[in-house]
Amino acid sequence: MTERISFTKYEHDSMPLFREKINKAESVEEVKEVFAHTVRLLLANILGDKIKLMDDDVVLNPYRGTPFEVSDRLLSSKDFKSLWGRSDLPQVISRFAQSASGRYRHLEKKPEKTELRIRM
Repeated sequence: MTERISFTKYEHDSMPLFREKINKAESVEEVKEVFAHTVRLLLANILGDKIKLMDDDVVLNPYRGTPFEVSDRLLSSKDFKSLWGRSDLPQVISRFAQSASGRYRHLEKKPEKTELRIRM
């Protein structure tokens, strides 16, 4: 039986600041940026220098069954693929994505509120 690796410690360390930033996000684009930035930092902490992360390696996609997408480039990396398959990393990122998706959908329903904040 293969040993599972857990990254929930990294999740717990990142979640408070993520929630604060997501709650302050004023547009759907800002929500996407906060999500992508948080996941890049999370992966950088986990992977170290093994993989150079790009802006579009993990992106929010709030209307899909899995509310995020991982780039083919990242999935084809041996180091990443190994961790992805034998850890809770997909679930950790999914929890960040679900939280971001909720805020995304909320802001999308009230564009006039977003526009008002931008004008102020």
